[in-house]
Amino acid sequence: MPGSKSGAIALIVLGGMLAGSASVAAAGDAPKKPAGQSKVDFATSVEAQKAIDKGLSFLLASQDQQGAWLAFDRPHPAITALAAKCLAQDEKYGRDHPAVKRGLAYVVRHVQPDGGIYVKGEGMRNYHTSVALMALAAGKDPAHAKTIRGAQRFLKELQWDAGEGHETSSVWYGGAGYGKHKRPDLSNTQYMLEALKQSGLSEDDPVYKKAMTFVTRCQMLGEVNDQAFAAESVDGGFVYSPANGGESKAGTRATEGAPRLRSYGSMTYAGFKSLLYAGVARDDPRVRHAVDWIRRHYTLDSNPNMPDTASKQGLFYYYHVFARALDAWGEETIVDGANVPHRWRAELCRTLAGMQRSDGSWVNDEDRWYEGNPHLVTAYAVLALQTALGD
Repeated sequence: MPGSKSGAIALIVLGGMLAGSASVAAAGDAPKKPAGQSKVDFATSVEAQKAIDKGLSFLLASQDQQGAWLAFDRPHPAITALAAKCLAQDEKYGRDHPAVKRGLAYVVRHVQPDGGIYVKGEGMRNYHTSVALMALAAGKDPAHAKTIRGAQRFLKELQWDAGEGHETSSVWYGGAGYGKHKRPDLSNTQYMLEALKQSGLSEDDPVYKKAMTFVTRCQMLGEVNDQAFAAESVDGGFVYSPANGGESKAGTRATEGAPRLRSYGSMTYAGFKSLLYAGVARDDPRVRHAVDWIRRHYTLDSNPNMPDTASKQGLFYYYHVFARALDAWGEETIVDGANVPHRWRAELCRTLAGMQRSDGSWVNDEDRWYEGNPHLVTAYAVLALQTALGD
């Protein structure tokens, strides 16, 4: 997760127990929802939809005359893409609503000759293009087909590989960062993969296999991670980047007297989701250990395993990636480390509904990574709720 002024701008652009447990399906067999069974109970569904309706009303009222939503004090295509996607995915508005059309028109005005969709000079080309691509995919306008293909191609070209002199032995290999000459990180990489997945890129595409080399090096699991910072670790959670000897926005924690990088929730769900998007088998040790980490650290009260003073930072980013990852996992119940079952969709819906402000927006009082921006945070919350409801 970004952790500086540039990281703040970057975010503008913005399951079960281990195999063998009764709560996890057999490897390779994603569980299916029984016909006619709702993913969320009726009362919770009504409460969540009311929260979504209020959030979308807030966003609709916040759109400016050119169809954009604000980042800091100016319109921004990435914030606009997130808000437009929320509206496009709701049946009361849909992709043909004028606000969606205006929003996407504003986004495509930022298509660059290289196929990327970003603001020149900001250095956030991967984030910008990723969220723009997700919005255009949700819009399902045939007129955007060429733009979507160009954005997919651009994101794949940004991925660090042999073309930039990074072979598989390089810790940069397979990752994505803020742009050329910027070291890769898991947040940028997971957004790239999410965008490619949502826009229909086949999991057979080489970009996923390359990314798995990088994602694996972000996991605190010595069994699969060849980096020294993860040696002998059985933690299973993920950190921000393996570059520069390893980096975690949660800092370090003493382990048997020696400091070790601390894994944390938002990056663990990001890494877990990325493994699933790449088609990694459910009995793969990377997946099994990630699920075990999720089980041990299950919570919606904080961004888990962050230091106490930072546990609310990046909270809505966490809710969004939590929902996307567990939806991809397919299990409706997570059994935590105390063997308490959690219907994660309903719990997430109730948590977010309880945090909504009277004007329909959401804001994080811990304003790191720009979560003091109500347009960004409201989009995160609505997208998480839509995922939880199965939209």
